[in-house]
Amino acid sequence: RLNKIFRKLETGDKDRKVLMKEGTKPFAAAVNGLALGGGFELVLACHYRVIADSPKMQLGFPEVQVGLLPGAGGTQRLPRLTGIQAAAQAITTGKPYNGQIAMGLGIVQEMAPADQVVEKAKKWVKKSPSALAPWDKKGFKYPGGAGAMNPAAVQTFIGANAMAQKQTQHNYPAVEAILSCFYEGGIVDFDTAIRIESKYFMKLLAGPVAPNMIRSLFINKQAVEKGSLRPQGYERKTVKRLGMLGAGLMGAGVAYVSAKAGMEVVLLDREMAAAEKGKDYSRKLVEKGISRGKVTKEKGDALLERIIPTDNYDDLKDCDLIIEAVFEAEDIKKDVTEKTEAVIGKDIVFASNTSTLPITGLAKNFTRPHQFIGIHFFSPVDKMPLVEIIMGEKTDDATLALALDYVSQIKKTPIVVNDSRGFYTSRCFGTYVQEGYAMVKEGVNPALIENAGKMAGMPVGPLAVGDEVAIDLSYKVGMATKKALGDKYVPSPADDFVQKMVVDLERFGRKNGKGAYVYPEDGSPKHLWPGLADHFPLADDQPSVDEVKSRLMVRMAIECARCFEEGVLRDTASGDIGAIFGWGFAPFTGGPFSFIDTMGVDEFVTEADRLAQAYGARFTPPQLLRDMASNDETFYTKGASRGKIPAKAA
Repeated sequence: RLNKIFRKLETGDKDRKVLMKEGTKPFAAAVNGLALGGGFELVLACHYRVIADSPKMQLGFPEVQVGLLPGAGGTQRLPRLTGIQAAAQAITTGKPYNGQIAMGLGIVQEMAPADQVVEKAKKWVKKSPSALAPWDKKGFKYPGGAGAMNPAAVQTFIGANAMAQKQTQHNYPAVEAILSCFYEGGIVDFDTAIRIESKYFMKLLAGPVAPNMIRSLFINKQAVEKGSLRPQGYERKTVKRLGMLGAGLMGAGVAYVSAKAGMEVVLLDREMAAAEKGKDYSRKLVEKGISRGKVTKEKGDALLERIIPTDNYDDLKDCDLIIEAVFEAEDIKKDVTEKTEAVIGKDIVFASNTSTLPITGLAKNFTRPHQFIGIHFFSPVDKMPLVEIIMGEKTDDATLALALDYVSQIKKTPIVVNDSRGFYTSRCFGTYVQEGYAMVKEGVNPALIENAGKMAGMPVGPLAVGDEVAIDLSYKVGMATKKALGDKYVPSPADDFVQKMVVDLERFGRKNGKGAYVYPEDGSPKHLWPGLADHFPLADDQPSVDEVKSRLMVRMAIECARCFEEGVLRDTASGDIGAIFGWGFAPFTGGPFSFIDTMGVDEFVTEADRLAQAYGARFTPPQLLRDMASNDETFYTKGASRGKIPAKAA
């Protein structure tokens, strides 16, 4: 429908011959901020385009990021202005143009101060009795060429397709559809071309990828960012002074994003030198921002002034919120919690950034457990959008409301989960790495494991991400879990791999330059350690890529479903958002619950049972999934009532 409206604006609904002879009523676009998606398509349908000379100016098509393509002429007008190569780079990635690039590519005709944009557009209209889009003129040719017989265009398509599929692993049909729109649209007239675009748009909309991505990455994400998880009846609060305990990588990152949001941050560590080093982290980020023109020196200096390094607990007394990010050891956390409570106000909330230790247990070190909560960040804090908020058994809704208000202040995406060891993200993410380790132990080729992980849609393979997290950390967490659970601890097939790598071989991961990968000191690219085969011999019969992909994806999805069944997860929307933004669960699936729905719950249970029989009980599907399969339910459609359960159901 928009295609027809924009085309009518562009042509005046005139017959082609009349249009080419007389032109049509001129339309000019005046843009002083963002023009994205349909807004950019409207701009392109105008005959003249004026934009503001502003660093905030953005023009682009983000549709591919939710599994779609521009559906109102964007795949046809942009390449006819810029050439196919430049248009492909923009539309297949969703990255917007700034004003300077848009001018350079000929997308817009004029750039002016923001307060003159409308006047400039009016001036052009007044002096133009008629207008005609370039592609409606006789003899129009694509910049750089187009069509099946144009050598330059053919080379562009070969290269663009190869680069796109390297990034997407054929998991995102929108990318292929966009390139098809370029190719097919380039060998026909414009009106036929936009009908081709509409055909591909509807095909994407009818498939599973776009609806899943739109629901998780757009609708549900926006909902939680606008406060859908916040308890009602509590006045919104603003954190003005944050107490940050621990100036290591996580603490320094939290201090930076909080100061960037306008808060004063008391950054405390055991020694002043450590606290100062934590502030230096922010200083380096500010200097990088200044050098790239993303922040002024004045704003950067003001940000740094808001971070107050200290080794004195008394400096915490006027803080509105405390966040602890010290070493993952219960005795250390107990010590800093007690010292902090002795100096802060009697109504101040205390939050822990622990990634694995149960919040309810840590809250025992605080005399007001109803005001103790988990606020789990992801590293690097300045780049990772997700924050996992964990409710302890006694955490009250007023405390949750404040935690969500703080997360909103720093412009992060929150999910709220209930307490358990590893919570939701750490627990489920760990299964991806552990399954990779288990397969190495079985003799599966490590290169096959890594490539299968990426082909399944994960950002990196399980062995690579295990090295980044640190294998010795997995060992320490495993030992702590074994100690805490005692006889209830269920050994993992990955335990032997971790034991061998850490205790026997002292290969801890990237942190000491050797793990499943080798990290050359000369800075050359990392590569898989050939010695893995000496300690974990390759099996004669190797599994298929699809088998490895299934093991990795199904194992994660099963653990996510268990978290939902146990009440760790409050709703499946948070489960999908947390998986995608927390550890990179294949975004094209929409998240683990969307993945199960798309596969079909009955088929998923059948596949899980097959894997359980072949590889062990960790693949056994929870009873929840069996019940859903029996009742022909899904998480987001027929069984929508299962998509949300009462808080603290566990």
